[in-house]
Amino acid sequence: MFDLFVVIFYFFIVISFALKGRLSNEVSASQYFLSSRNLPWYSVAISTIATNIQGYQLLGMMGSAYIFGLAQANLEINAIQGILIGAFIFVPFYLKEKVFTITEFIEKRLGKKIALFYSIANISLFSTITLGAALFWGAYATEVVFDDLLEPFVQNKFERITYLIIVLGVISGFYTYLGGLNAVVKTDIIQFIIIIIGGIIVFYVSISNLGGIEQLYEKTGEKMHLHLSANHPTLPWTHLLGLFFLNINYWCANQTIMQRAIAARNLKHAQIGLLAGGLLKYFMAAIIVLPGIALYGILGEDLQDPDLAFPYIVKNLLPVGFKGIILCGLFASLMSTLDSTLNSIATMWSTDIYSKYINKSATDKEKIIVGRKSIIIALCVGLTVGIYLLYLKLDKPQIAFTHFLNNLRYYINCGIVLLICTSVLLIKPNKKIIFCLLVLSIPLNLAIEKLVPELNYFLRAFTVIISLLILSIFFSERKVKNIKSLFYPSSKLIRNLGYLLLGSLIIIHFLFS
Repeated sequence: MFDLFVVIFYFFIVISFALKGRLSNEVSASQYFLSSRNLPWYSVAISTIATNIQGYQLLGMMGSAYIFGLAQANLEINAIQGILIGAFIFVPFYLKEKVFTITEFIEKRLGKKIALFYSIANISLFSTITLGAALFWGAYATEVVFDDLLEPFVQNKFERITYLIIVLGVISGFYTYLGGLNAVVKTDIIQFIIIIIGGIIVFYVSISNLGGIEQLYEKTGEKMHLHLSANHPTLPWTHLLGLFFLNINYWCANQTIMQRAIAARNLKHAQIGLLAGGLLKYFMAAIIVLPGIALYGILGEDLQDPDLAFPYIVKNLLPVGFKGIILCGLFASLMSTLDSTLNSIATMWSTDIYSKYINKSATDKEKIIVGRKSIIIALCVGLTVGIYLLYLKLDKPQIAFTHFLNNLRYYINCGIVLLICTSVLLIKPNKKIIFCLLVLSIPLNLAIEKLVPELNYFLRAFTVIISLLILSIFFSERKVKNIKSLFYPSSKLIRNLGYLLLGSLIIIHFLFS
């Protein structure tokens, strides 16, 4: 009963905060989509990282850490590379141009045709893989941890998780529909606090059952390496090459992530917020990856499904009375991603498609109405994809599903990296060539996968992106801008903080190599 009370209280708090941020159709588009461009740095930091945290990290990444060890943390801590590039190179461009969406920036540099392709590709990706995966992981995690509580209501496992997908999706869509980015940020702060509390509890319990933090080296020393051998099938150290570019995609060209920085009060608040978010990534790596390694030290190789690492800790190691908090953390990780993604889809559809190609004279009220309609449609698509992913997972429970989903995303993301990099790097880009290379990116990915099936998918992405960038530079006039000229900190202090964050990342790679 205590756990049920905690969950009910959580939903009461979240919905109360969301309703306080409720906006009518009469507000401006800037108020609805960008919270009047008035977000302080702490809101940028917390909402950005809360959006980034998903159920797949608590389940999928912890499960992958159980298999691959500390190397899995690369996917968390190396986000700092993308965050620094986003903060000091891309965000200054976005704020200077006063864009609503990244598509508007790409249009200024590469033209309408490429911008339209970019926007449609992102809306499609967000509506399917991003929403579907978030819904699947959140509901799947909830069911595997609390199946004993849910089974009396619905006995069939597939049906139980399907109902959870639908209920959690509808709740998140409801307050996003009403309040736009204002409601999203308000709820993200609450959800982030819940996620952190739940993560700390799981971290403490798993490390305590192992015998203390020093036992990570005593019992699982072979797992405590950031860099695995070059011939490792999933996470060789060379995957860092591809991860570098894919972090640019996620942290610099992803509307869902960048929307908070675009909505910041000014460049200073945007950059401080992103740097603070970079620091939080270290903390997230610890509470997500280390419990998975600790569990390996406790169980050895007895766990058949790696994605059950998190549920095992909650069910078997957690003291009575804490399950409600963990369940709220799972709900929070799902809902913070859902609301942000839905808001970004609404922003992109209204700004990039509707007001430019369907109704060029649209008023702010019409933009908000059509944005809200797009939330409903995207949610329905996401629910369908989430249920399909559930079917795939239950059909093949033994696979580490995190890397399966990443592989799907990267077919599209390689082309997006090409666009965002050429937008800022090239002085006079050849728009026709870049469009052809963009179209070529997916067939090239598929061809390399077929010809060299043993090639790690991170390295395949690196090969594709580098090839496309070299060709785009070769066929463009006046070549590449001075890299130093692209770096734009808002003050010396913020510049130095950026150097410190980068230095800390280099030191960690050296210490845990």
